[in-house]
Amino acid sequence: MTTEPTTEQPEAVAPAEYSLRFPDSWWHLDLDPSTRDASIRRRIEAQVEKAPQLTREQVDGLIRSTRRIAREAHAKGALRASGMLRILRAGSGPLVLSATTVVLRISVPEEDAEDLADLVMAAGVQLGNDAESSGLPPGEVEFVELPHVGAAGRISRIEDIDYNGTRVPTAVRHTLVQVPNSHDYLVLASSTPNVDLAEQFYEVFDAIAESLRFGDPDATPDTDATPSTNAAPAPVGVTEQGK
Repeated sequence: MTTEPTTEQPEAVAPAEYSLRFPDSWWHLDLDPSTRDASIRRRIEAQVEKAPQLTREQVDGLIRSTRRIAREAHAKGALRASGMLRILRAGSGPLVLSATTVVLRISVPEEDAEDLADLVMAAGVQLGNDAESSGLPPGEVEFVELPHVGAAGRISRIEDIDYNGTRVPTAVRHTLVQVPNSHDYLVLASSTPNVDLAEQFYEVFDAIAESLRFGDPDATPDTDATPSTNAAPAPVGVTEQGK
């Protein structure tokens, strides 16, 4: 009797890298506690140079809120935080458009592992409870298919977020994707205080999520993933990579 040689298949491992594409108008938030305050101030001061209609108080408020976002992102162990700021002239005064996307990688212990459906459904129940207690509109939970990574959960809602002691309604959209061959999840947490333009910003947030890839950081994402929007029109930006 003869036997055929067998070849053991290597165990699949979770990818350590990912890539995302952002519109050109977006910039990286410095998360390093030793440099972020000065870095964020320089960035916003440069952004508002061409918008003299903003008062000093308004500019300082933008700096404080952006620093808060960077501080909270760092405290949560964010892999990346990116944001945009645009100031438009409007009849009643300047219109400030802003948004951020924070990238988190969450590890779920094997004994507590839940699949994506369980996590998203639990989030939906929590959204319903939160809406009843806060009086805000109920959020929306859905499953979507992303072009390069497959199934994802999407959670959208309006939250009251504390901006320096003031509660500000903020539109948020979180996209959850399971990291292949692991119990980890990548969370793209996007938000904007421009609630009246939430749908336009959601299109931008979705385009960023749709560019997500795992694995080879040199892979070139599609160049037509980011739509234009009246809220923040911009062409597709360069690839961001992270671990």
